[in-house]
Amino acid sequence: MPEMRFSQSVSARLDGGVLVVTINNPPVNVLSAHVRAGLIAALDHAADAPNIVGLVISGTGRAFIGGADIKEFGKPPVVPMLPQVIDRIEAFEKPTICAVNGVALGGGCEVVLACHGRIAGEAASFGLPEVKLGIVPGAGGTQRLPRLIGTVAAIDLIGTGRAVKAGEAVALGLADAVAADPLAAAVTAVRDNAGGALRRTGNIDVPAADPEAVSAAEAKVIARSRGQSAPAEAVRLVKAAAGLSLEQGLAEERATFLRLRDSEESAALRHVFFAERAAGKVEALADIAPRPIETVGIVGTGLMGSGIAVSALTSGYRVIALEQTPEAAESGRERIAGILDKAVQSRRMTAEGREACLARLEATAEIKALETTDLVVEAVFDDLSVKTELFRRLDGIVAPGAILATNTSYLNPDAIATATADPSRVVGLHFFSPANVMRLVEVVDCARTAPEVLASVLAFVKRLGKLAIICGVTEGFIGNRVFSAYRREAEFMLEDGALPQEIDAALEGYGFPMGIFAVNDMAGLEIAWARRKRLAATRDPAVRYVEIADRLCEAGRLGRKNGLGWYAYPDGARTVDPAVTAVIEAARAEKNIAPRAFTKDEIIARLLKAMVEEGTALLAEGVAARPGDIDLVMINGYGFPAHKGGPMFSVGQNTEGTI
Repeated sequence: MPEMRFSQSVSARLDGGVLVVTINNPPVNVLSAHVRAGLIAALDHAADAPNIVGLVISGTGRAFIGGADIKEFGKPPVVPMLPQVIDRIEAFEKPTICAVNGVALGGGCEVVLACHGRIAGEAASFGLPEVKLGIVPGAGGTQRLPRLIGTVAAIDLIGTGRAVKAGEAVALGLADAVAADPLAAAVTAVRDNAGGALRRTGNIDVPAADPEAVSAAEAKVIARSRGQSAPAEAVRLVKAAAGLSLEQGLAEERATFLRLRDSEESAALRHVFFAERAAGKVEALADIAPRPIETVGIVGTGLMGSGIAVSALTSGYRVIALEQTPEAAESGRERIAGILDKAVQSRRMTAEGREACLARLEATAEIKALETTDLVVEAVFDDLSVKTELFRRLDGIVAPGAILATNTSYLNPDAIATATADPSRVVGLHFFSPANVMRLVEVVDCARTAPEVLASVLAFVKRLGKLAIICGVTEGFIGNRVFSAYRREAEFMLEDGALPQEIDAALEGYGFPMGIFAVNDMAGLEIAWARRKRLAATRDPAVRYVEIADRLCEAGRLGRKNGLGWYAYPDGARTVDPAVTAVIEAARAEKNIAPRAFTKDEIIARLLKAMVEEGTALLAEGVAARPGDIDLVMINGYGFPAHKGGPMFSVGQNTEGTI
């Protein structure tokens, strides 16, 4: 029988009395208006056709349905709305089974919940990630999911927005079975259920739950939300499902969804979403084919190098890790194995996966072993002479087509590139520590970096599952330049009358996981101190400079590592130290500064202003391409709360990605 077409993105074919409906709305089959209309038309056709015993809903490519089309947010509604489609599926008189071939997220997962049966492919995943956009599910997710998997599990999935793979979905009760060919299995399931009683999710009672377990799940979600309101609202709705009828619960969910959709928080998170999309698109590289990269060299296996090595290994690369001595190489191998061991212990990796990673790892002290690499990433001490000498040696060892990347935080990669005969193959890859955990990588497009080199490292970073932000050459790149300005302003406020604990409390109240002085203690104060000493000779004496941090370092207060920094750490716990207050008061007295009190709002306003001014300078200099790139760096590298949208967005400097 020829293919039937119900809209530009929805078609169907008849398979022995089963209407197999296929959604084809690339790249991820989002629920655009024409998809919704096509699904309703397919249901109408099946309802009126006596030769059709039921339906299978499936998707093309690697997605079942990737979610709602958020480009429609803020625009006049187009019928049929998603809740109408989902209600129609659940109430349909003929069995409707979904064959979930890939991701079923957001509205796609809500479609899954409304179906009378759910067959997962081996690559399927399910999730309701709406809280990551500052909203809650708006088409029944908070009311139907707890009916299938219980309140506690539903709080976890909806409150955190995490996705589950096929096996966990079956264990939870979200999917009925996993099949190598989910489409064929779904067709069989429709035939098996034809003419029988249908299992409608909305008619199932929410299973009884242990109140203590519910409270624990709720507390876990709230603790992670850092002031964001959507997770708490999602938990409230899930808990309400047990005491409300489906109709009442859906009405409350929809009202909450619409209220949150129009909030500043959701606007900020949608901005972050669109900024990430924009960051991955580089028009100048559209027609550039990346070089193949299979073997990666890592020079240096300290905290940073071992983290980069783990990221590469878990992404399927062969890794050659270079150290100065055989003993150091063996220590590096043990460090890498230890990180993999922790991944196994936390069930983020199987024991077999760990062994496969270690089989692709070679740790050596012989630099000639890097001859076979396609990309070398150096992660050695951040000293210009050390790095330039290393690149000079690498230049005569690696193949002419191999890429050389520096992981420097502050040094000029163009100066490092001059040590090579071919600076066009040199690029910056600034990972954030720990590199196996942190998502951000600043990709530094140096003065002579070739387009295919840039395209190649972007493909490499993407395969690592990380967020690549391209930037130009400047000391500190995007993140450390903005962070330095932000830290400098915080230290100005110390002289002006604030205390470290007051500034940190304001930042944590705003949504940062840690305040700036606590972060400095975590990182270690000696790194920034060394940089300040290096720049001292060229510092303009007319520019304001705060010496408080230098005096703490001179007194041996280097942060958490030795138990004393901006705070004291007896038994590892952070406490306010009167000795630090005394140093601050002495510095004020030397400059005859009369201290004044600061409100939390004043502290945040001054710090945001400092970040935005530096960000504006980066844009003017062409170091950053877009305000959204700066926001992404600060969110993913420095803890800026995502639900505030980043510094540039938070003060109205950015309108890209608005809906």
